[in-house]
Amino acid sequence: MHCPFCTHDDTRVIDSRLLGEGDQIRRRRECMSCKARFTTYETAELNLPRVIKSDGRRETFSDEKLRRGIVKALEKRPVPMERVEAALDRIRRRVRESGDREIESRRVGELVMEALRGLDQVAYVRFASVYRSFEDVKAFLEEIERLENDLPPGVREQQLALIPAERPDKTPDRS
Repeated sequence: MHCPFCTHDDTRVIDSRLLGEGDQIRRRRECMSCKARFTTYETAELNLPRVIKSDGRRETFSDEKLRRGIVKALEKRPVPMERVEAALDRIRRRVRESGDREIESRRVGELVMEALRGLDQVAYVRFASVYRSFEDVKAFLEEIERLENDLPPGVREQQLALIPAERPDKTPDRS
């Protein structure tokens, strides 16, 4: 490793530490020439598969596109960024673990919907409405009902209701 200060090519590692979940190493180095110290980070280079779009085009997997889609669906929702980052990591891991060189965009979309289902019901429905291109309100309501029925009880209690229960003090409008 070349020294970033004097460009000398002889440096030594002073300290190494694992970061995060152990998938990155932080190294403190010292230049043998100018004695400057600097930090480097080492991660495994893992290639994500290419994405096959619905029209047959192939694209490089875009981590930024994945993040943007999830963050947009979660806009103004009470979900901590730590949970969002964990969901993004799970999606990337599952895509990588498939071992395929290419993956259909439909499969990536399903992984995103699965992650959003566990994060926030409203975000899930937002994403699903665009992803599944709901044609009418009936299709929208069917998806909401399916979501309500499929959620495990532990997840259901952690989220705000999609459709608030009718309040007893309100009488239905029958006009």
